[in-house]
Amino acid sequence: MNAAADRLVPLAAPDPLDRRGRPLRDLRLSVIEACNFRCPYCMPAERVPDDYGLDAASRLSFDEIETLVRGFVRVGVRKLRLTGGEPLLRKNLPELIARLSRIDGLDDLALTSNGSLLARQARALREAGLRRLTVSLDALDPDLFRRLSGGRGEVAQVLAGIEAARAAGFGPLKINCVVQRGVNEDQVLPLAEHFRGSGEVLRFIEYMDVGNCNGWDARGVVSSRQLRDAIDARWPLRALDAQYRGEVASRYAYRDGAGEIGFVSSISAPFCGDCHRARVSADGRLYTCLFAAEGSDLREALAGGETALAERVAALWRGRNDRYSELRAADAPRPKRHVEMFLIGG
Repeated sequence: MNAAADRLVPLAAPDPLDRRGRPLRDLRLSVIEACNFRCPYCMPAERVPDDYGLDAASRLSFDEIETLVRGFVRVGVRKLRLTGGEPLLRKNLPELIARLSRIDGLDDLALTSNGSLLARQARALREAGLRRLTVSLDALDPDLFRRLSGGRGEVAQVLAGIEAARAAGFGPLKINCVVQRGVNEDQVLPLAEHFRGSGEVLRFIEYMDVGNCNGWDARGVVSSRQLRDAIDARWPLRALDAQYRGEVASRYAYRDGAGEIGFVSSISAPFCGDCHRARVSADGRLYTCLFAAEGSDLREALAGGETALAERVAALWRGRNDRYSELRAADAPRPKRHVEMFLIGG
């Protein structure tokens, strides 16, 4: 036996676990902080000016983003979701998606959009290698939709974007609706009726206390149980098993075979215990929770390449102890200030 064959080959370092034993599997990466909507629960017009945004040089470049994603894959990330702001505002986005789609070890590449710019970009996104799409849609009524987008959006454009995505080969799409009491709860049944039988998966999300400028009040929350009961009374539902540990939505199927529907219950049924998601802002700051008060700058590590980035992320993840939603549910002390949702996506 020669000396080379006799050498011990070091085992790969295990994926890091945080202080609660949770691995890192899912990265939400903001490619831009700007948005063409001003939704009151995320980026209200009276609090965020029209000219808000980083200068282009402050955002991570495509080269930096690719290096960053490769580094995250080294420490266990298998799913990547591109977010914003509105990610379709980022110039040459299909070029970035094509680069990211070629990264070995990345099993899923998705994007969340308000859908207003999707009609003219859906095919290019699909051809570049994007695998899944989520579209935010809080109302079907045109006047209410316009108001909920801060006077900036038209529901017809979003519906056209969904149709274009279907035609481009995306499917099923996820359609997300944030429900607020006294605001758009009357849209729940119309939305369910519209997407029943379409093949798309409608998901209702409890109104959350994200960011600092949305004026969140717990009285505005409509619980998933209330929403589910209202839909079940009209179209009976049956529960479905989770597709993987840590899935955020509780899944249901219509008993008449008209498809699937989901509920995200961060307020009434926190799922911190299985949370394996990290978020990175467009300027390269890592947030280990949607409700984090501060982020950690990754640019210095990023300048050292994907190995240095992976080492920095692993160290930060091992120190993670976030469980904000569980603390909220227990009425326990928790951070009063949070990063704004439009900086890190949902």
